Amino acid sequence: MMLRSFFLALATLCASGVALAVDSGTLTRAETLRLKPFADAKAVAPAASGSKVDIVSRNGGWYQVKAGGKTGWVRMLSVRRTAAAGSSISGIANVASGRTGTGKVTTTTGVRGLDSEDLATATFDEAQTVKAESYRVSLKTADAFAKQAKLVVHDVQPLPAPVKK
Repeated sequence: MMLRSFFLALATLCASGVALAVDSGTLTRAETLRLKPFADAKAVAPAASGSKVDIVSRNGGWYQVKAGGKTGWVRMLSVRRTAAAGSSISGIANVASGRTGTGKVTTTTGVRGLDSEDLATATFDEAQTVKAESYRVSLKTADAFAKQAKLVVHDVQPLPAPVKK
């Protein structure tokens, strides 16, 4: 009976924590909310750059988000998190289901100095993501820095389209 009460209390605590564990963010580019965390998954709805989203969970390089009354998956790199990171819902669910560990691999392209073994054993480290996000500065601060350093804006035109032969 006491064990049953313990699990009931634990379930209640987890359920109340889930409601508080949602992070928020902003889309850094226009995206398509997808039914599943795959680039070729069925589209749910479009989401404009700058849209506010609630981050529900994470799966590999994808966030499940709520935006404009719709829920879907977007690439993690398209979301700038705006809330302090804490325990995510997926992290709580993984602990409860016993699916924790180092099985989450992040695909990286165009990075020198990493071989296939490094990529195969790579794991997501949310603490490092939070650390990287802590270095973000406001536009006002960046402008003040640029002005103090006497940096100059240069308008660089894109290369012309290649000529088809």
